Amino acid sequence: MSVRRAAVFALLVTACLPVTALSAEFVVSPTVIDETKAVFGKVESRDSVPARARLGGTVREIRVDEGSEVAKGDIIAIVVDDKIALQEQAADAKILALESQLKNAKTDLDRAEQLLASGSTTQSRVDQARTQVEVLTNQLTAAEADRAVIAAQAAEGKVAAPASGRVLRVPITQGSVVLPGEEIALVAGGGYFLRLSLPERHAAEIVVGSAVLVGDRPSAAGGRATVETADIGELVKVYPQIEEGRVNADVEVDGLGDYFVGERTLVWIPVGKRTVLSVPPEAVVTRHGVDYVRLAEDGGDTEVAVILGAPFQDNGESRVEVLTGLKSGDRIVVP
Repeated sequence: MSVRRAAVFALLVTACLPVTALSAEFVVSPTVIDETKAVFGKVESRDSVPARARLGGTVREIRVDEGSEVAKGDIIAIVVDDKIALQEQAADAKILALESQLKNAKTDLDRAEQLLASGSTTQSRVDQARTQVEVLTNQLTAAEADRAVIAAQAAEGKVAAPASGRVLRVPITQGSVVLPGEEIALVAGGGYFLRLSLPERHAAEIVVGSAVLVGDRPSAAGGRATVETADIGELVKVYPQIEEGRVNADVEVDGLGDYFVGERTLVWIPVGKRTVLSVPPEAVVTRHGVDYVRLAEDGGDTEVAVILGAPFQDNGESRVEVLTGLKSGDRIVVP
């Protein structure tokens, strides 16, 4: 037999082999999966701390704007009270006057002690001079303490960031007059999380520690987030109070640092369990918009139309839910 005839013969033999000889079989069986609900999660900051003015006065300088990143302790604004500068000048002048008086009192005390040694004055005159030195020394100490208090008040004009994070709001402008305790900026710190709001019928079914799927932000997902591209997050807190028929829960997930506070993204959260039938995705053939699977039977393989649900992972294997068309125990031909 020539080489050409042998090749043709082998091709014919391969074509005559049954499909199951080149395929595997998958037995359809019930699988328990998580029942998920798609809700929108809102990006929230863990801490929203206002940076407040401790000193009343005029805002001379603002060093941040909305969206600025700050570290705890950074100076974000400077508030100046013109009266403090006048108080500092008065305190300095008082200190200089007391220093001069103290210098003269010490000179009088030295002269009195010399005269007492020569017998030209009395002990009471020396005691009087010594008392005057002590009084002026104490007055000078008090004046210096008052000057330190004024300096501390002036330092309170420097508004520091109360936490590390992102500036959300700056409600004042340069030149604004502010009062003590007035908000200068609002800083979002402590990291970010997703706040969910679910109907109260799911309150008893959501569990802390459950894994959730967080979709890509709409701008990155072309306006449509999918389960296949979702990140895995963790449900870390369920609030015990139901408000207006809804229960709130918090989800932690990496990568929220570049989101806007208040931005919403799609989240799939488990709210129960259900039993489904499923097949491998490669067992499904789509023709003219209709999905088919090949059913292995004793009399030969037949194609049956099926209606598919959502894809999922079963122990690391890709599966697609079958809503109708199959029953438990059916043998499916998988290429």
